[in-house]
Amino acid sequence: MIEFKNVTKRFGDLAVLEKVNLTIQEGEITTIIGLSGAGKSVLLKHIIGLLAPDEGAILFYGKPLKQMKKSERNSLLQRVSYMFQNNALFDSMTILENVALPLQQTTNLPKKETQRRSMAMIEQMELADVAHKYPTELSGGMQKRAALARALVTEPQIVLFDEPTTGQDPIRKNAILGMIARYKKKFGFTAVLISHEIPDVFFISNRVIVLHEKKVVFQGTPEELEVFDHPLIDEMVSSLEGLKEELTGLYSRRHFKARYKTAFSKRPDKQTYAVAVFSLNDPEVINERLGHGKAQEILRSMSVYIDKHFGAVGGFSTRYKISEIVTALPYSDLKEAERILKDFARDFQERGIGHIVPAARNGATKSAEFTISAGLAQGAPSATPDSIIKSAVSNKKEIARFQCESRR
Repeated sequence: MIEFKNVTKRFGDLAVLEKVNLTIQEGEITTIIGLSGAGKSVLLKHIIGLLAPDEGAILFYGKPLKQMKKSERNSLLQRVSYMFQNNALFDSMTILENVALPLQQTTNLPKKETQRRSMAMIEQMELADVAHKYPTELSGGMQKRAALARALVTEPQIVLFDEPTTGQDPIRKNAILGMIARYKKKFGFTAVLISHEIPDVFFISNRVIVLHEKKVVFQGTPEELEVFDHPLIDEMVSSLEGLKEELTGLYSRRHFKARYKTAFSKRPDKQTYAVAVFSLNDPEVINERLGHGKAQEILRSMSVYIDKHFGAVGGFSTRYKISEIVTALPYSDLKEAERILKDFARDFQERGIGHIVPAARNGATKSAEFTISAGLAQGAPSATPDSIIKSAVSNKKEIARFQCESRR
């Protein structure tokens, strides 16, 4: 969909991008990462036409942007939406007016329909109570969500996100990333993100591009990045993600795999262990009924209880997929793991999540039901982690069910 060919950009004598080559595929979520000052925001502004390269070319569907007629270029750029790092909300307008502005500028919708669509998006961002307030009256987190609502209200073909989660707490960070993934799936747009939220952003990303010293040093899938051998990658990813993931408190996938290898690679083949896979099911129901933030609170609570129960017997865990936790149990066989899982399921059902999602009351206008499932598999040193995890996934069964009242 988008291609950079030998793109160079200078500001005076300072080169910010040098012979950058990259591709962005249609319908995917591409995340650009790099150390501060690497040129990420400059790169993003080239896509939307706010900046033009000094050398090289930017192509849309194989055609250089600079060779397009003005009408053709304008038509293309109208399908691109941009969420600025500093939000760029207009202080003299209410949140509703800010969100409605792109519809007023780019469509001929009646005022009533513009208001309806804008309010629907504001409600999705859990901002209905502040729709008629001004940006300066809102917290930084609310302003970020208002900017996201404005970026998505026109249902654009391409959405560019410049640090969309900056300044948010872990719950809200992951809620925003979840919203981006959900709306991308719903509307089918192509997303390009600049983000420092490693590893959280990788759960929604199809591809990752790494900028270093003005150039692209990697582009590929998050899985390929995990095994990419480059000193910069090790330094940057380690410094940004730390040993524990911010939202869940569990190991990042990168560190989980390192510990997994250390724990099991030198064991005798007959010395087995267990692996458990936990899934938070029905995420769309949770998002729709309880909100994205509440879904992340549920995931965090689930992670805390997994770490509590399985960590007590030497287990270690990671968020393997966006709503999936994998736990390795080095010192437990399958029979013992089944006993621990049974205790976990009972405790989690009774105490682990009730304070987050109270049971539905009689007369509630909306309610949501979701489940937690888990599967176990026996591991051996000669087996690959992915094969054992796949086996555990195939054994998953429901271990907890919750009926909750909607607070939205």
